[in-house]
Amino acid sequence: MSDQPSSSLPIEKNQTWFRELVADALAHAKTLGASDAAAEVSESRGLSVAVRNNDVETVEQTRDRSLDLTVFAGNRRGSASTSDFSAKALRETVEAAWHIARYTAEDPAAGLPDASALATDYPDLQLHHPWDISAEDAASMAISAERAARQVSPLVTNTDGASVDTYEGHFVLGNSRGFMGGYPYSRHSLSVAPIAGRGASMHRDYWYTTARNAQNLADPEAVGRYAAQRTLSRLSAKRIKTGRFPVLFEAPLAVGLLGALVQASSGGALYRKASFLLDALGKPVLANHVDVSENPFIPGAMGSSGFDGEGVRTSARDVVAGGILQGYFLSTYTARKLGMQTTGNAGGSHNLLLASRLTDPADDLPAMLRKMGTGFLVTELIGQGVNYVTGDYSRGAFGYWVENGEIRHAVQEVTIAGNLADMFRQIAAVGADTITRGSKTTGSILIEQMAIAGQ
Repeated sequence: MSDQPSSSLPIEKNQTWFRELVADALAHAKTLGASDAAAEVSESRGLSVAVRNNDVETVEQTRDRSLDLTVFAGNRRGSASTSDFSAKALRETVEAAWHIARYTAEDPAAGLPDASALATDYPDLQLHHPWDISAEDAASMAISAERAARQVSPLVTNTDGASVDTYEGHFVLGNSRGFMGGYPYSRHSLSVAPIAGRGASMHRDYWYTTARNAQNLADPEAVGRYAAQRTLSRLSAKRIKTGRFPVLFEAPLAVGLLGALVQASSGGALYRKASFLLDALGKPVLANHVDVSENPFIPGAMGSSGFDGEGVRTSARDVVAGGILQGYFLSTYTARKLGMQTTGNAGGSHNLLLASRLTDPADDLPAMLRKMGTGFLVTELIGQGVNYVTGDYSRGAFGYWVENGEIRHAVQEVTIAGNLADMFRQIAAVGADTITRGSKTTGSILIEQMAIAGQ
C-alpha cells in the first residue's frame, strides 16, 4: 500500500493506484475473516462560478476523494469510509467495517452479486471530456448569458444570476468475486435565470444547458435569450376556471413523468410495497402506443455505463413495449427481496427513452398544441405532491391556457391533479420535441384529461 498524493498524478496513473488500493482493501478484509467484500475509490474536482448583474458573486472550487468499503460476514454486512488513503487509514477502515458486520443482524438478501452477473469487460463510452477553463473565463461566459437575457427587452429588469459549472472525476470499483473496473467522467453546465416585470407583477424563469463535453453546450447568449423569452411570456399571468381539461406537459417536465415511472417500478419501492405498480410486470401501465427503452451504451450520454454500481453488466432492453411493463429496475439486493434477478440498475436507470409509435417527425410543440386543441400547457410544477403508494398526483402548476391550438395567456396559481396510473394510460400523444435531462429523454406528453383547480 502507498499514500501517493493524487494531485500530482494524472488520472491514468491514479486509476492504477486506485486499483491497488481496492485490491489491498479486499485482501485485508479477507485476512480478517470476511466472506466477501466490495470497495470503491473515487476522486473528483469541480469549479462553480456564479454571477449576478455583471458581478461575480461566488467562485467555488471543490476537490473530494473517498474510499468506501462494505464487508460481509455471511449475511451480515458492515460499511465504512475514509478520505485518507494512507496504509494505516485503509487498514483501520477495513477493520471498522468488519467490526460492524460482525454485530449487525443477518439479512438473507445481503451479499455481492453472483459472479456470473458481473461485467467482464466494458466499452469506452467517451464519458470524460475535461474542460480547462479558468474562473475568469467561466465568469465571462455566465455574464454573457445574463447580459443577453437582459438585452431581449427592457421588461427584463433583474436576474437571479447565471452560473457555469464544470466537474470531473474518476473511480475504481472492485469486489472479492473477481470484478474490478472504473473510468473517468465529466459533466459541465451553464444556466441563467432572468426576472421580468416590477413590483407585484414580477416573474422568473430559467434555462440551462448541460453536457459531458463542453463543446456540446449551447451558446451562452442563446441560452440567455431563450431564458428571457420564457420569463417574458409569464407576464400578465392569471388564473383559469376549475374543471377537467387536457394537459400537455412541456418536454422538460415530461421527463419527470418518466422519472415517476422509474420510481414506481424500482425494486426498493416494490419490495417495501410502496408502489402503485405492485405486480404490474407483464401488464399494461402506459398507453398501448408508448414504448420505453433503456440503452446504457450511448457514447457520451449522461446515463451511460458498462456496469452498474455493483459491477453487474448493463444491457440494452425494452422496459415498456406497447404500453406493457417488461421489466423493473433492480439491484442485487432488491432483486433478492423480490425473488428475481438483478437488472443491472444498482445506482439508477441508464439512458431511458420514452417514445410513441404515433409520433410524427413534424410533431413539434406547436403541433402538440394543435393536437390538444383546448387545454393547459404546463411549463412549471410546484411542490412534491406525488404519492407513489397510491399513485395520487397533485402539484401546483404554472403554464399557458390554449384554445384552438393557440396559446392565449399565461396561467398561474392553479393545481393539477390526477392519478399516475390513469395519467400513464391516458397518454394521448408524445411530441417529437425531445429533450434529455440527466439519463432520461422524452418529448412533450399530452394527457387526455386532468383536474385543474383554479378559481
